[in-house]
Amino acid sequence: MTLGRWVGLISLLISLYVLWQVRSIVLLFFMAVIFATGLNRVVRQFQKAKLKRGVAIALTMAIALTLLGLVLILVATRITEQVDQLIDLIPGAIAQVAKLNYWIQAQIPGRIINNLPSLSDLSLQLQWVANWAIIHFYQLFSNSLSLLLNSLFLTVLTLMLLVNSKQYRNLLIQGFPAFYRRRADSILSKCEIGLVNYLGGIALSMAFIGITSTIGLLVLQVPLPFVNGLIAGISAFVPYLGAIASVVPPALLALLDSPWKAIEVLLLYFLIQQIEGNLITPIIMKHQVSLLPATTLALLTAFGTFFGVLGLFLGLPILVVTQIWLKEVLVKDVLDQWTIPQKIASTESAQHER
Repeated sequence: MTLGRWVGLISLLISLYVLWQVRSIVLLFFMAVIFATGLNRVVRQFQKAKLKRGVAIALTMAIALTLLGLVLILVATRITEQVDQLIDLIPGAIAQVAKLNYWIQAQIPGRIINNLPSLSDLSLQLQWVANWAIIHFYQLFSNSLSLLLNSLFLTVLTLMLLVNSKQYRNLLIQGFPAFYRRRADSILSKCEIGLVNYLGGIALSMAFIGITSTIGLLVLQVPLPFVNGLIAGISAFVPYLGAIASVVPPALLALLDSPWKAIEVLLLYFLIQQIEGNLITPIIMKHQVSLLPATTLALLTAFGTFFGVLGLFLGLPILVVTQIWLKEVLVKDVLDQWTIPQKIASTESAQHER
């Protein structure tokens, strides 16, 4: 390798190392881009009503902050109380699993039970999962100063991107070769449409799952329906993994009453997920970029492993944007334009005729 290639390789490795060290800031920046993209659509609607952009931005931010404040005021107090109750009740629910284990052992002959998975091990695993979830839940919200600073940073960054959206977009386009800038601008527009469709679809999906879960848990008389409904709604932001995680707390709480109620909770969540996945999502996200379930699940798991909670929440929009770029650049601009040289084509044609 020449000296120039060595310098380029070392520079690439250093850049990747720096990006890895500041990955949390990069993810927060991408989150700000997502929020700014969604809010920019609202701003444009106000601009169509003959409002100046500055006034439209101020009005959009005021509406967004007002709605957020109302949600916090109306919901936060009740949710906080129920979260404390949930943490107190989970150990009792796990103990109920152990009692169920003893009952099953009494009902099934010893030879058969020896060949079955041990529910004692399951209860220990549930205890470990519950402890892990409680610890990380409090770690997420206990450091209020860090959370406040990150929220402030995210708000300011979103506002800056919203106010100077054209300037930042042009700056990004300038990073491409001159002959490709118009094409890059077109791809960015498709990314914007993909993100807007994603935001609208996921918001409606979260609302549907949160509301129906709360109503269903109220009908089944499961303890803490509001906090479990909120958990189900927020978990809907993370496909597949969120649905699995959100059913655990209400199912454990239902065990405090009876095993049959826990089965009813599992059936309720299964029904909600089926309705959402087969009816709601195809309607509200019909223009969304299609993502294969197995690929999505594997990549979301990888994002969660490497980037933590932010990686899980931002995994799907990152996949949406990445798929658009791969489809437009790699497939349409490279692979679809890849032609066989004339000399090779004529040789292959002659061999085929023989």
